[in-house]
Amino acid sequence: MKPYEIAIIGAGASSLFLGANLKNKKDTIILEHNSSIGAKILISGGGRCNFTNKDVSSSDYLGDSVFFNNIYKNFTNKDVVDFFSKRGLEYTLKNKSEYFCKKSAKDLLNILKKECQGIEFGLNYEVIEVKREDNLFKIITNKKVIEAKKVVVASGGLSFPKLGATPIGLEIAKSFGHNIITPSPALVGFTLQKEQSFFKELSGISVEVEVKVEEKIFKGSLLFAHKGISGPAILNASLFWKKGKIAINFLPGFNFDTIKHSNKELISLLPLPKRVIRAFMRHLNLPNKPVKLYSNEEFKRVLLLSNYSFAPAGTFGYSKAEVTRGGVDTKELTHSLESKIVKNLFFLGEVVDITGRLGGYNFQWAFSSAFSCSQFIAK
Repeated sequence: MKPYEIAIIGAGASSLFLGANLKNKKDTIILEHNSSIGAKILISGGGRCNFTNKDVSSSDYLGDSVFFNNIYKNFTNKDVVDFFSKRGLEYTLKNKSEYFCKKSAKDLLNILKKECQGIEFGLNYEVIEVKREDNLFKIITNKKVIEAKKVVVASGGLSFPKLGATPIGLEIAKSFGHNIITPSPALVGFTLQKEQSFFKELSGISVEVEVKVEEKIFKGSLLFAHKGISGPAILNASLFWKKGKIAINFLPGFNFDTIKHSNKELISLLPLPKRVIRAFMRHLNLPNKPVKLYSNEEFKRVLLLSNYSFAPAGTFGYSKAEVTRGGVDTKELTHSLESKIVKNLFFLGEVVDITGRLGGYNFQWAFSSAFSCSQFIAK
């Protein structure tokens, strides 16, 4: 049997967008170990797929900013919106920044399926290993051996194992001598040390906060959960967390001078749910009395609500993580996402060491990296 021109491993956003942008779709196969394609697309954004953001810059990503910019400039957020809107996707802007499908993520997936017409899909194909012999790649699967002139690895990360996430992309990269930046769960909730275990009593309560981590500040909601803390501000902070301390401002913008001499008790003065205030008062050993009667030392403990610093114990893990941080070292990839070690071997999307924060940034990276790769292959 004649070898394929291109074999793409994985059928997620980057794979499908690559397929959609290939000029010659003949002799191309997409291998997917699930029985259907685009599973992560369908559940993202609450089933409406937040596919990019109005404001995108390298500061929204963890990874080499120069590498990111060289690829992003080839296909920006405006290009993503234009691509899908020209093909009939109805979208809406949420929080003045996130682009969502107006109706359903299925609409976006259906556009990608239509644009991939002519490409062969191999569903329920589990890739076991990839070898290179006589200038051809041999892809060993659970069904048969597939030969191809070019291989594109776009198999995603380790997050969402319930959707069938596997480490095969990283294993392929390692087998060809690539350095892997240690993967870890990202955009994920934090578990707590014993000292912060009182947070669990507040499970289900959400508050607006500012979280500082590694000199970055994230604004948004924090959700107290049974396992620890979650919510958008925490998920974004987790992307940049390096096992050290984080600082949470539970009262952003609040002027503590306005309450320092008040005759009222603390619980009636702070714009936080009373359960939260009570829990912190117990934790900080603050008596229930008029604030003006607090000693200087006691009021200093009140101020901790604007800069509560602690080191999380860990994260909720891959089962709850939106994405995987780390991956194939970008120093070993060209700006077309081709391996500098092995010719005609490419790595796209989440398997690469570029990871964005919440808000459509990881879809943007998937589309930008796929487009850059498609332009190189087309040449």
